[in-house]
Amino acid sequence: MISKTQISKRTKRKTKSELVETILLAKKNNLLDLAKKLSGPTRLQSKINLSDLNKSKENKIIVAGKVLSKGEINRKIEIAALGFSESAKNKLEKSNSKIMSIKQAIKNKFEGKII
Repeated sequence: MISKTQISKRTKRKTKSELVETILLAKKNNLLDLAKKLSGPTRLQSKINLSDLNKSKENKIIVAGKVLSKGEINRKIEIAALGFSESAKNKLEKSNSKIMSIKQAIKNKFEGKII
């Protein structure tokens, strides 16, 4: 487990204000696993395809990274992520899935599996 102090140190090196705000909000709400993933190197953040999300049994998912559009999604899910590719957003909207940023998800007390 990573400490809140260590997360704060990692956050100081981040340049994207939206990411920093999201990390601080996660830390404030005791979502330390999520804050740890978000405060790590950007190149190590998750990049997940829709085909992988379609295979997942979870209906509520938090992606600590970006959702990409490879594959199809055949079911309705609720997903929060740092970012979505435009075509992934379109495919998710066609499947009537609910998409949001991680920051919005934390504010709305969204409970989901962290990927």
